[in-house]
Amino acid sequence: MNAVFEEELFRQGVELVAGVDEVGRGSLAGPVVAAAVVLPFPLQAPWLPRVRDSQELRAPQREALAPEIKAAALAWGLGEVPAEEVDRLGILPATRLAMRQAILALNPFPRYLLVDGLKLPEVTLPQQALIRGDKRCLSIACASIVAKVYRDGLMTEAASIYPGYGFARHKGYGTAHHRDCLARLGPCPIHRLTFAPLKAPCAEKT
Repeated sequence: MNAVFEEELFRQGVELVAGVDEVGRGSLAGPVVAAAVVLPFPLQAPWLPRVRDSQELRAPQREALAPEIKAAALAWGLGEVPAEEVDRLGILPATRLAMRQAILALNPFPRYLLVDGLKLPEVTLPQQALIRGDKRCLSIACASIVAKVYRDGLMTEAASIYPGYGFARHKGYGTAHHRDCLARLGPCPIHRLTFAPLKAPCAEKT
């Protein structure tokens, strides 16, 4: 994973650059979570060659990288919007809200944002939306790892609160197993009732 976007900004005198990414956007249950990570530049660390988009890493690899990323970062922050707010706001506004929360949690505050795929008009900072940024940009990839590890932990905890859905296994995504559980049990309080297939017919069981 290279840092060409961050290095170019650093050459321009912009030293506090935050990479921002989200996880859980397509999930049927649980929150949408965002992370923002400000890395120092130039950065030399033995874990850098292991960084990838979080979806390309196995869970143990992500879990090993997340604390190393946070320890090396100048700042990192998380944002979380629960399922009921996703239903109320819609997934895109909820995703932007989680990203804003993550950015506002940063200290020191960044001077520039590199965001995976989205513009954040509510955030008055210079920014660049990078399509497939989690595969092209080091700080966005680091944010994706931090967000994924945090959200996976939340969903593993949810498995003990709402047994029978297999949240520890699929993390709320619409796998065949999850859909079978929904057909049998109906939705629980952390399901997104505005998402298919929850609109009908299983939503009628609530």
